[in-house]
Amino acid sequence: MEGNIRVLLEQLEHQMLSPYATFSDCSKGREREEEQCDIRPVFQRDRDRIIHCKAFRRLKDKTQVFLIPKGDHYRTRMTHTLEVSQIARSVCKALQLNEDLTEAIALGHDLGHTPFGHAGERALNQVFPGGFRHYEQSLRVVEKLEKDGRGLNLTHEVRDGIVNHQFSLTPCTLEGKIVRLSDKIAYLNHDIDDAIRGQIISPKDIPTELSSFLGNSLTERLNTFIHDLIMSSRGQQDILMSEECEHAMNELKRYMFAQVYTNPIAKGEEGKAEAMVQHLYRYYCERPELLPEENRQMIDKGEQMERCVCDYIAGMTDKFAVETFKSISIPKAWGVY
Repeated sequence: MEGNIRVLLEQLEHQMLSPYATFSDCSKGREREEEQCDIRPVFQRDRDRIIHCKAFRRLKDKTQVFLIPKGDHYRTRMTHTLEVSQIARSVCKALQLNEDLTEAIALGHDLGHTPFGHAGERALNQVFPGGFRHYEQSLRVVEKLEKDGRGLNLTHEVRDGIVNHQFSLTPCTLEGKIVRLSDKIAYLNHDIDDAIRGQIISPKDIPTELSSFLGNSLTERLNTFIHDLIMSSRGQQDILMSEECEHAMNELKRYMFAQVYTNPIAKGEEGKAEAMVQHLYRYYCERPELLPEENRQMIDKGEQMERCVCDYIAGMTDKFAVETFKSISIPKAWGVY
């Protein structure tokens, strides 16, 4: 009976999914061959590995957009990831594509993000000679950093979707393309919600031509984007959006950059965060012997020292980065007065 459950699920995929779907039993496989699970198809197994990895747990204490916000309801990198997953799964299910693959890519797409969001990413990109990009770091996390340097040994399709989730890149599967668009839909809309909560903008500030087309609330905007994506992609061997909706998305992005992403109220402290990250980078580059054992072992195995310093800093949560900076920069009291 061994293997019958997994094989049954694989057979059901061929019966129920679109011919354009990525089928689990047609995966290009893993970098290291391993025995199949007797219950779970490969993409479901990848999804589970991501959920249980350390990098995924750390997302709950990493900045999404608002740096250390005063309130419990602002998005973190974790809640952003979950919202991307929800949107992507809704689109994927409606198009009868592989939901397990979509979910695995969505849950893993930001595993390599730095503390302090894109401010931390910019800081490392400026000082690391090879440049730092969070989507490449996400791939490095699943290929090399998790499991004491062994990585998660994910399938080719999941790794491709993770590293190509940036809007300027193109995943090799329709499921990856869904995540790529869902990421943009999620962050634009939840960043509006957080900006309104933080009183940086108000609902009436959103240009009338956008709100009249997309809707006046988070629910209405998401509904417009998701429905358009589904209806434009049905029966197509691609993931598409109508010209009108794509135009509205681009205009919404321009509005957010002008009013929120460069707003001094929301972003005024980011310079301090960048300086902190760069200080940590220089400190550990000068003292690699102070890195954790797993990072030192990678250096001993031939990895570039600066690359391993980036690995350590990128893996930090916001709070841990602040505490580490304090511990190496602020003198400790050494006596009792």
